[in-house]
Order: sequence, then C-alpha cells, then structure tokens
Amino acid sequence: MIQPWMVIGGVTSVVALGTFLFRPRDIFWAARLDRPNWLFFEPAIPFIWTVIFICGAASAVVAWQQDPGSLQTWLLMALYLLVEVLTVSYIPATLRTRSLAVGTALGGAGFVLGVVLTFLVWPSSNLAALLLLPYLLWSPIGTYTTGRMIDLNPEAV
Repeated sequence: MIQPWMVIGGVTSVVALGTFLFRPRDIFWAARLDRPNWLFFEPAIPFIWTVIFICGAASAVVAWQQDPGSLQTWLLMALYLLVEVLTVSYIPATLRTRSLAVGTALGGAGFVLGVVLTFLVWPSSNLAALLLLPYLLWSPIGTYTTGRMIDLNPEAV
C-alpha cells in the first residue's frame, strides 16, 4: 500500500527537479555575476536546500497525519506545493529572464507564503510548524543575497 510519506516525498522530489529547467547558456550569465564578498558559503547552498526540502516534506507528512483526507488538509497540501513550486522556480526563472529582480520577487513571495503556511499548521501540529523553520530562516537569506546582487549587477535587474 502506498503511504502518504511516499506520495509527499515523491511529489517533493519531482518538483525539486524543476530546479534543473534552465539552459546551459544561462549558467554562463549567472557565473559572470558579481557576488557579495561574504557569500563564501555558496558551495553549501545545494546541501542547505536539500535539508530544507526534506524538512518541508516531513512537515507536510506530519500535517497530513493530523487530519488525513479532509478538505482543510488538502488545501494545506496545495499551499505546501505552491511554496515549493515558488522556491524551485527561483533558479530557472532568474536564469531564463536574466533578472535578479525576478528571483528576489519569487524568494520574497515564497517566504511570505511560508510564514502563512507555518501559522496555518501551527494550531494542529507544532512539529509540522517547527519543521518549516529551516525554510523560514534560510529563505530570507537567499532573498537578501539576490537583492544585494542587484546592487552589484545593476544590469541584471
């Protein structure tokens, strides 16, 4: 029998693959961008996001288990999916449009929806809300970094 964690983990994995929906020539554009001097941790970012996606999927599993199959739970699952799609679309949208402003807007929108999601799941599961904390802590860092990169690369707005 297929378990909810299998479905949620599978959907999370498939959506996360959307990060790779970019053209190789767009990587050249991104590689030439100036970055803040303090961005020494850039090589760790894929690992950080992997942990965040795992925590997000675990949060969704916990939220699902609180009231499986109810309309409210399905709406929460849709919000989890929307937050992930916004987060994952950051890289391909920024690269395709060659606009750091697009990335900043997507990062900001994902953070706001992440806060909303956290407040919605908190009453039914503190654990589900706590598992969203890595996203809520890291997402503004990524958004701020992209905003700073606009200052360093005004042609990439």
